[in-house]
Amino acid sequence: MKRKIESKIKKFILMLTGQVRHLKPTAQCDYEWYGNPHAGFYVCPQLLDENSIVYSFGIGEDVSFDLEIIAKHKCQVYGFDPTPKSINWVGQQELPGNFHFYKYGIHSESGFVDFFLPKNKAYVSGSLMIQNNVDTGRKVSVEMKSIGDIVRELGHDHIDVLKMDIEGSEYDVIDSILKANLSITQLLIEFHDRFFEDGRERTRRAIGQLKAGGFEVFAVSDSFEEVSLVYRG
Repeated sequence: MKRKIESKIKKFILMLTGQVRHLKPTAQCDYEWYGNPHAGFYVCPQLLDENSIVYSFGIGEDVSFDLEIIAKHKCQVYGFDPTPKSINWVGQQELPGNFHFYKYGIHSESGFVDFFLPKNKAYVSGSLMIQNNVDTGRKVSVEMKSIGDIVRELGHDHIDVLKMDIEGSEYDVIDSILKANLSITQLLIEFHDRFFEDGRERTRRAIGQLKAGGFEVFAVSDSFEEVSLVYRG
């Protein structure tokens, strides 16, 4: 209860001061929350069916979002995560045949890069970015691929939903996604502005880039971190 009250107060202050004006929805779409309360996104269900292709970047140890999409739409979900703990966890789960997992992440360029592990060893999510939650003394080399190389490998020319929860790397990846001129209907992004001193400005610039690329916000979570956009051209 206390956490909910604090969240509502924070939301009210941010709205009152105009700090989240850039996240105001500008596209109308019926939407539903898919996934657990703290591991999901708003989705436009009417834009999905059994033929849809969903890319889910950043799995961690929670596939509630992915499983709900599969359960409701019977479509194919492609999950990606280079994190050692996530790879191990996914390998121990009994997952439906519609879920396809790949042991690499998304980046602006393909190749092997340093991946920083979380300071708290009980946590799962690391990051390519040097930010508050990672230990720069603990790193592993992981494989990353550009969105262009990924779709070529998997044979897709259209993605119905592209979801990203990639621990601060979203700011670098957005530009490469837009430059790829790939057909995407819904783009769901968790913005980790809390990781950076200029985080809110980074998110504001990213939303501006996306709008210039034809995407419009249709829903935002109560925390203002999970932002859902639809392509309007």
